[in-house]
Amino acid sequence: MPLAKITTLAGRGLSVPGNDIDTDRIIPARFLKAVTFEGLGEGLFYDARKAVPAGQVHPLDDPRFRGASILLSGANFGCGSSREHAPQAIRKFGFHAVIAESYAEIFFGNATTIGLACVSADRADIARIAAAMEGDPAMAITVDLVKQEIRFGGSMAPLTMRDAARDALVNGRWDPIGELLDGREAAAMTAARLPYLAVPAK
Repeated sequence: MPLAKITTLAGRGLSVPGNDIDTDRIIPARFLKAVTFEGLGEGLFYDARKAVPAGQVHPLDDPRFRGASILLSGANFGCGSSREHAPQAIRKFGFHAVIAESYAEIFFGNATTIGLACVSADRADIARIAAAMEGDPAMAITVDLVKQEIRFGGSMAPLTMRDAARDALVNGRWDPIGELLDGREAAAMTAARLPYLAVPAK
């Protein structure tokens, strides 16, 4: 089954500001005991959400931003341990794209292989988008991987993304395991032509 081509992602946004937000903050270690990734979204930023001072609310629990599908944050997002559960939790919560200044290398790779688009933008542009969202929580944001731009509230900001990752998403080649499964027949035909893979007769 061909993978979906991820070219544009549109939806409302939500901002979790801050730099160096690590994977343990994104999904605390005790949630990693699950056998599958199902339900992992319930643990997204769990400890941070519970630690909010009385009278305040974490962005993920703010009713104004309920249903948001685009997450905004700061620099070096996803640093720390290499747990693949972090991007999975973000995806399972309902986010389809992340806009941040920069990403930890392993987090970025883990996100790309599940179709979670992680794009980068300048700090000033992210601040502009966040301010526009605060003024209008229902505002639509479009992340356009083809034109490499973010459109919001009548404005535009350029985005950057590693060429290999952008190409994989735009052309539906973001899941290497899916690609292998789709190519089983071709792999079998190639294996049949290789003499060192031939089963010797008894």
